[in-house]
Amino acid sequence: MIKTHVRTWAIRLVLVALLIGVTLVVGGGVQAVINIPDLQPWHRLVPESELALADLDDDFTLTQYLEREAEVFEEVRAGVEVPVSASVSAEMAHRYHLESISSPRRLGRDWNRTFEVDPPGALRGGALLVHGLTDSPYSMRAVADALSARGYYVLALRMPGHGTVPGGLTRATAEDWMAAVRMGARHVSTRVGAERPLVLVGYSNGGALVVRYSVAAAADSRLPAPAGVVLISPMIGVSPLARMARVISALGPLPFFEKARWLEVVTEYNPFKYNSFPANAANQSYRVSSLVRSEVAAAVENGTIDRLPPILAFQSIVDATVSTAAVVRDLFDQLRGNGHELVVFDINRRAGLEPFIRPADAALVGTLAAGGARRYRRTLVTNVSPDVAEVRARSVDPGATTAEDFPLGLSWPDQMFSLSHVALPFAIDDPVYGSEPSDGAIRSLALGRLSPRGEKAVLTVPVETLMRIGWNPFLPFMLERLIEWTDQHHGSGR
Repeated sequence: MIKTHVRTWAIRLVLVALLIGVTLVVGGGVQAVINIPDLQPWHRLVPESELALADLDDDFTLTQYLEREAEVFEEVRAGVEVPVSASVSAEMAHRYHLESISSPRRLGRDWNRTFEVDPPGALRGGALLVHGLTDSPYSMRAVADALSARGYYVLALRMPGHGTVPGGLTRATAEDWMAAVRMGARHVSTRVGAERPLVLVGYSNGGALVVRYSVAAAADSRLPAPAGVVLISPMIGVSPLARMARVISALGPLPFFEKARWLEVVTEYNPFKYNSFPANAANQSYRVSSLVRSEVAAAVENGTIDRLPPILAFQSIVDATVSTAAVVRDLFDQLRGNGHELVVFDINRRAGLEPFIRPADAALVGTLAAGGARRYRRTLVTNVSPDVAEVRARSVDPGATTAEDFPLGLSWPDQMFSLSHVALPFAIDDPVYGSEPSDGAIRSLALGRLSPRGEKAVLTVPVETLMRIGWNPFLPFMLERLIEWTDQHHGSGR
C-alpha cells in the first residue's frame, strides 16, 4: 500500500515537471513571437563555410583557417551586405551597409577577421589572443599592439560564428571554439619555436576558453604548453538563467516559432560586436563556464592544477555579464602558487552612488580582503580616498595579509561610477568605443562619445546599451602590468 502511494506521488511529480517544461517551452515560444521584432537576413543566414569541430583536426593549419574564413565573409557580403546596401539608406547606422558610418570597413580594414602582428624587432615569443562572445578580434587590438611592441608575434583569432552575422551563433558550439583555440595555440607555438614562450590572452568567453586549454595542456604533453595566461573579464561563471535559453528556444526549429531562437533582436549598428543575441549563444556560454569550473575542480583533485602556468586576471568588481565572485571562488582560490595575480577594479567611491550599488557587489571587495592570506597576489585598484578621483593599486602578496599601496597617476573620469564587462580592453582614444577618438576626423560611428540625454521611447536602440561605459580609463596601468608580468614570467612553464 505504501509502495503504491509512493509510486502515485512519483508519477504526479513527473507529470507536474513535464507540465512545467511544456509551459516554459510553449510560453517562451509565444512570447518570442509576440515580443521579438521581425528577423532579418543577418539573423537567418548561417554561413555554410563556417568552421566547426569536424573541420579542425590536428593537421588543420592557420592558412586553411584563413581561406575558410574568407569564404565565410564572402557569403555574408553576397547574402547580406550587397542586398542591404541596395535597399537601405547609407545615412543609417547599419553595420551591413557598405557605405554606412557603422560599416567595419570605415577603419581601413575589417577587424572582424583574424589578424596577425609581427614584432618590429627581435622575436621574444608568441601570443594567442581570443576574444569574447558576440565579439570579434577588434577587441584585442590594444593588447596585440602592447605585446607586439615587446617582441611577441601575435595571432588574434576569430572564433567560429563571430565577426560576420549573428545568425552564425545559432549553430556555433563550445567544441568549435575549443578546437579553434587548439589550432591557434599549435600555430603560434610552431611559428615562434618551442624554445620561446607561448602566452595566451582571453577576453570574456575567450578567458574561459584559454583556461580550459591550459588545464588540458597541463594533463596532455602533446599540446603546446603556455608559459603564461592573461584573462580579461573571464567568463568563469554566468547566470544559471542562461541554461534556460535552451529550454525556451526548443520550438525555434518550427517556422512559426523561429523567433524563439533569439533572446534579443536589435538593430545591428555596432561594427565589431553583435547586438542581437541568439539563445544558443547563451546556452553555449553557460556550457563553457560550467566546463571550465568542472575541469579546474578535476585538476585540483588529480594534482595537475600545480602544472598550470602563471595566470594574471583583470576583472571589474561590478560586471553584468560574468560573475566576479566566480572568478575568485572557482578559479583563483583553487590555484596553487606559481605567480598568479588577480587585479580587481573597484567602483568609483567618489561618485556618491554607493547607496544604489547592489549590496552583493558592494560587499565583494570586503570578501576578497577577508579570509587571511591567499596563494595568489591580489591587487585592488581603488580611490586614494573616498573624496578624490585619483586611484591607487593596493596589492597583497601571496601568503601575506598586509597591503602595499602604489600610486598609478590615473583618475576616475567625471560621471563614471564603475567600469563594465565590455570596457576593460579598450582605450579612451579607441575610434569606436573610446570617448576621445584619435585621428581628428571620425570615420566611424564613435559609440564611446554618445551620452544620451533627452526624451524617452525615441531611440531605436535600448538606451541602457548606449549608456554602458565602453572604454577603460585604467588601460595604461593594465597594459603596463601585463607587460611587467609577462617579462617576469618570461620562459616559465615551457
